[in-house]
Amino acid sequence: MPVKIPKGVKVSVQEGRVLLEGPKGKVTQEYSPEVSVKVEGDSVVVSRADDSREAKSRHGLYRNLLKNALVGLSDGFAKTLTITGVGYKAEVKGKSLVLNLGYSTPIEYPIPDGVAMDVEANTRITVKGADRQQVGQICSEIRSFRPVEPYKGKGIKYENEYVRRKVGKSGIK
Repeated sequence: MPVKIPKGVKVSVQEGRVLLEGPKGKVTQEYSPEVSVKVEGDSVVVSRADDSREAKSRHGLYRNLLKNALVGLSDGFAKTLTITGVGYKAEVKGKSLVLNLGYSTPIEYPIPDGVAMDVEANTRITVKGADRQQVGQICSEIRSFRPVEPYKGKGIKYENEYVRRKVGKSGIK
């Protein structure tokens, strides 16, 4: 299936890599020799050399990586994290995210280039960027500072994540 190129995005194919440039930034995607990439009109076509197992798996992989890069360069990706707990809060100071999560010192997470973070009401962190993998990795790293615990539900979780709660001690002997 060809991947449609959105307006405002330029695609050029070189030997072993695809260069994509759009309003949200630049992305370089390398690909293996089992597949070939061509620009035909207003779409990108990924085709495989043969029907081997490796070629079939890489065909789908590189098609989706290119699709994600094109969507990211035109629209961008965003994930939202929610902080729950008394005294737990976040704020953006300059080029770093400062998290107060109940530890003795606040955690300063540097915001990488190509990524924007917004904090709403000190408890909702929105991570935005053109690279889907980078946005997901950053959210995973932030969440790892204080994962949600199952008894009181305190910690950092994804906005649409469901945390299964456990019943505590009953106190009856």
